[in-house]
Amino acid sequence: MIDADTVPASTLDLPAATDTAAAAPLKVLVIDDSHTIRRSAEIFLHQGGHEVLLAEDGFDALALIDEFEPAIIFCDILMPRLDGYQTCALLRRNPRFAQVPVVMLTSKDGLFDRARARLAGAQDHLTKPFTKDQLLQAVARHGPGGG
Repeated sequence: MIDADTVPASTLDLPAATDTAAAAPLKVLVIDDSHTIRRSAEIFLHQGGHEVLLAEDGFDALALIDEFEPAIIFCDILMPRLDGYQTCALLRRNPRFAQVPVVMLTSKDGLFDRARARLAGAQDHLTKPFTKDQLLQAVARHGPGGG
């Protein structure tokens, strides 16, 4: 049994993801052509208390986004039909969604990919595969009231 008097207080703190889950629930849009990535993100975000909408690619996302009005968007870069760069650029041109944070999901973590994502209007990127904590921390960082 751990004695709270002998363990430094910092080791007894709850993990950051628990703090994130206590925040107000947000509407989160996840755009990815991989069923596995969409499903993982959906599970992690629901566990964080958020409302989730899934889209298979940029076209599907653009068709759904008006009614859902997400607070944050996670968008894969490499997708058929309309890739993540194009999707992000189109969102930036729409006054209703120009300020919604976009975090790119990518299996590539190269400088070129990050720079191109920024030029398209993305705030950040998350390398796949991501953990629950990484995803929820990105929501906390880029969602309303985040840093």
